[in-house]
Amino acid sequence: MIKGRMGLLHATRLLSLERWKKWIWSFVRLTLIAGLSFVILYPVLQKISTAFKAKSDLYSPIVVWLPENYTLDNFVKAIGIMDYWQALLNTFTLSALTTILTAISCALAGYGFARLKFKGSQLLFAGVILTILVPPITILIPVYLNLKDFSLMGLIPLLTGGKSLNLLNTYWPFILTSATANSLKAGLYIFIFRQFFRGIPKEVEEAAYIDGAGVGKTFYRIMLPNAIPSIVTVLLFSFVWQWNDSFFTTTYLTSSKVMATQLGSLPYNLAILLEDGANSKADPFYLSMVQDTGILLAILPLIIIYLFVQRYFVESIERTGIVG
Repeated sequence: MIKGRMGLLHATRLLSLERWKKWIWSFVRLTLIAGLSFVILYPVLQKISTAFKAKSDLYSPIVVWLPENYTLDNFVKAIGIMDYWQALLNTFTLSALTTILTAISCALAGYGFARLKFKGSQLLFAGVILTILVPPITILIPVYLNLKDFSLMGLIPLLTGGKSLNLLNTYWPFILTSATANSLKAGLYIFIFRQFFRGIPKEVEEAAYIDGAGVGKTFYRIMLPNAIPSIVTVLLFSFVWQWNDSFFTTTYLTSSKVMATQLGSLPYNLAILLEDGANSKADPFYLSMVQDTGILLAILPLIIIYLFVQRYFVESIERTGIVG
């Protein structure tokens, strides 16, 4: 009888200890999620609050988050100075074009590394991984000079009478790098495709080869339809990173109206508009407020896209991780 009571007491203590462990772990997870959410959402919420403030609210001691005087004047100025709608169209065109080309080229490269064994493949794949680790700024100067005097290994001067092409201030630098799997973060996309294709059973390809399909047809008809999760992942990553890129965009496109260049020149152009001169002494806090509004307008399309595709994005990430 005593042993039974002792056993019951011991079981009760174990159950209570397990409950405490669950509560503690739940609290830790809640704290981590709340902290990460704060880090991510705080700048966005701050920009939303700032965008609707009037200039007088900047110096009001009672205004912190909610504006005292709501206004859309910041949006009007930012849209007008940035030529927002034209910049939006140009940025969307550039991002969509590079995204499609990047997905195609990286899928081909990933399939080659996963299935086609050839001499030096491991060394080449090590070079792909190196592109992920090495900062792109280290090769910026030779790439820039090559695009400024693009000769295609001497073929273009032969066809044009000794003149090379200047591809700067055009979309060609982005098109060429995307089509050759050398665009922004391309090494990561190749790695994603390689890991996914390696997870597909080889029997699927062997059955296609027995039916008379070649490598190209097997890739197009068999492998790509099974790689939808990795394709969705790469498409979304590529589109968002190209949209937010300011490093390469401001380097290759100095006069084109895209979000990166328009945001960079927004405070300067606004100062000239307010004071009618390059040596403007406009209020720097007001310039910052309008620039925050421009940043909010720039990320607004991405937020809208995320609301529609976040379910597919999460599913693709999960399936890619399981198969890879």
